[in-house]
Amino acid sequence: MGLPATSNPELTEAPSSSVNPTPSAPVNPSAPKPVESLPSAALDLASKLFDLARAGDTSTLNTYISAGIPKNLTNHAGDTLLMLSAYHGHAETVSMLLAAGADPNVMNDRGQSPLAGAVFKGYGEVVRVLVEGNADKELGTPNAVDCARMFKRYGYLKLFGVEAEGELSV
Repeated sequence: MGLPATSNPELTEAPSSSVNPTPSAPVNPSAPKPVESLPSAALDLASKLFDLARAGDTSTLNTYISAGIPKNLTNHAGDTLLMLSAYHGHAETVSMLLAAGADPNVMNDRGQSPLAGAVFKGYGEVVRVLVEGNADKELGTPNAVDCARMFKRYGYLKLFGVEAEGELSV
């Protein structure tokens, strides 16, 4: 598993003259590098971080985040650490990542949001933590509201402040 190759809009061509043309050069030398140029140790670390998120190893992952690992780091599929933690039902890890500044509204390459994934999997505590962390219930395809309706998870719709179609009032 590796990091995605990224294009950086901050990269621009250096001005050239007709006498002495210069090659393209990054404006920001610390801009992200394509995955192919990363050392294997960096790829191994990234893989470990994604595994920590999947496993819900909050303490260890927090140590890396506190040391400067990007809070919205994505894997080859565009899944963030938060997405993987949410999808695997780890509310404590999700809460830590949100508190550290992870964006709950970063979608993966398939257009899925962490909130919709948690609704799909039926992880109520994760759903609650994401809603409290300002996750957008309308984001993604299908979005969290659509997922809750599809799977008749009316409690989530109530949490979202959305009327449940077809729900019987008692």
